[in-house]
Amino acid sequence: MTKLDLRPLSVGEILDRTFTLYRERFLLFLGISAIPHVLLLVVNLSQVFLRFPGKSAATTAAARLSPPMTGAAIVVLLIGMVVGVIVYLLSQGATVIAISEIYLGRAITIADSFRRVRGELGNLFGVVLLNGLATGAAFILLIIPGIYLMCRLIVCIPAALVENLGPRASLERSFELTKDSAGRAFLIILLSFALAFAASALLAMPFQVMIVMTAAKSNPETLRFWVALSQVGSTIANVLVAPVLTIASAILYYDLRVRKEAFDLQMMMNPLGGVSPSASTIPTMLS
Repeated sequence: MTKLDLRPLSVGEILDRTFTLYRERFLLFLGISAIPHVLLLVVNLSQVFLRFPGKSAATTAAARLSPPMTGAAIVVLLIGMVVGVIVYLLSQGATVIAISEIYLGRAITIADSFRRVRGELGNLFGVVLLNGLATGAAFILLIIPGIYLMCRLIVCIPAALVENLGPRASLERSFELTKDSAGRAFLIILLSFALAFAASALLAMPFQVMIVMTAAKSNPETLRFWVALSQVGSTIANVLVAPVLTIASAILYYDLRVRKEAFDLQMMMNPLGGVSPSASTIPTMLS
């Protein structure tokens, strides 16, 4: 496997490299994205069948209000939340690890990616939680600051995994690297959201329209069928589109290090030494 050339990239080149890598290693990234999402789909479908267990509207309503069904629904809901977080962390972390190995010219498999990210889940959870709290607080204050902060924190997960940083240091590192690059990050995020919307419109929205039409007729069995198909369509859309933003953010991370820290020269001088953290001082963003 040949290393990717390490050089400054324009936004267009970052996106071109993103889709090129995704296309050339489609099975790798599809597997990393699909395996965790299938687990989440099973939990979501369980919720669907708990919500619509009966053959009539009256039976369904009575079943949903019964203590056993209510308790089961709460348990499945909590399981779904936990599984959803794990799915996000696994797919994000494993994709970043795969991109890092590709950049170093090393072979990587789906199993290797998951195996290496498994020990990082706790740290990644802290990174994602702190990122969500910071971005959420900014969105509550005003929309524009929230979007700006989202752009500045786009490479916090690659920084955490590649440089072995903790949650706070990862956010500060991302804030340092993306200085004067928020506009580039915004274009990457905007494209990923556009792709996600298009995929959802194509694969899930038709079933959601049928849900609305069926709900008006009070037919629980048919409604359950369309809700289940909507879950399947949404999962397929997420599986296909989710890797795009993660791959692009990882490529942006390396591009920023090449631009600001001559990372390409570091790799030329130490090609077998792996990826080391920058020697530069990390500013304190959150203090």
